[in-house]
Amino acid sequence: MSISRSQSDDEERSQELALRPHDLNEFVGQSRVANQIDLLLKAARARGKSADHVLLSGPPGLGKTTLAMIIAAEMETPIRITSGPAIQHAGDLAAILSSLVEGEILFLDEIHRMSRPAEEMLYLAMEDFRVDVIVGKGAGATAIALELPHFTLIGATTRAGLLPSPLRDRFGFTAQLDYYENAELARIVERSAGLLGIGIESAAVEEIGSRSRGTPRIANRLLRRVRDYSEIHGTGSITLTDAVAALQMYEVDQIGLDRLDQAFLDILIKRFNGGPVGISTLAMSIGEEAETIETLCEPFLVRTGLVARTPRGRVATAAGWIHLGLTPPATLGVDIPNLFDTPAFDA
Repeated sequence: MSISRSQSDDEERSQELALRPHDLNEFVGQSRVANQIDLLLKAARARGKSADHVLLSGPPGLGKTTLAMIIAAEMETPIRITSGPAIQHAGDLAAILSSLVEGEILFLDEIHRMSRPAEEMLYLAMEDFRVDVIVGKGAGATAIALELPHFTLIGATTRAGLLPSPLRDRFGFTAQLDYYENAELARIVERSAGLLGIGIESAAVEEIGSRSRGTPRIANRLLRRVRDYSEIHGTGSITLTDAVAALQMYEVDQIGLDRLDQAFLDILIKRFNGGPVGISTLAMSIGEEAETIETLCEPFLVRTGLVARTPRGRVATAAGWIHLGLTPPATLGVDIPNLFDTPAFDA
């Protein structure tokens, strides 16, 4: 019997939901943030009030949505989930806010992409728990104050710098999620394998964890792909050999570079002699959009020290040359500005 793509996607999503931890005790990694959230929630429960508004920021796949669901479970309150792009008008937000019940949690993903009118309405809702609804048009328009139940807003963003200060300041707690260590990812892979009923060698657990780019979502995705390979080509119980072969098939190298990352590094070094070269030129050479390269590819390459951003463009570091098995040129500069020191300008 054939399985449609939508059925396959639904199965992937249901498996991903099943792997999410349900309380802070199950949550692996981010110990600093988890301890801070634990204190916040215990204090709110002790006072018998809703928790303060929470802003979670960090790269995709680190557990922002999972933490929002955990907060709802710990507070024993319902959670309403929506996203910034879905709220394009102030009326959209007013409809959501007016339907909340006392103590409910509103999780707003990609909050930085919300429209400006809705954003301005949110200021008043977060601070005074009311919204002003405009009725009528022109000179006859009147503002009606609509009282809201006390709720907790949890905002999630991958671009905290795009949030205006008035919005950031209204959150009672802001958490910056960091990339995970390989040992933490190995624990996540081992836990997920147990939940999926997969037998796996400890060496295979460590191998998958070390290639997961510091991101639990990627670790769980790689685990499922390695499981597929083991079921078809192996015994169904994942060995180190299965893991290495499967990850090689999916073009994930020893440190987690995927096909796009490898193409970026290969073109930068072999075609442009290590740079400097502008991101638009690199994107055209790879055949991808510049925004895709900047969002999905470049941050990991910079974080691993294979590429650096300079005022003149992107350059490959000595580590980047060595990763491709090449000898760095003797003239390669050692004083390369860091990504966070100087904005890069396209060459």
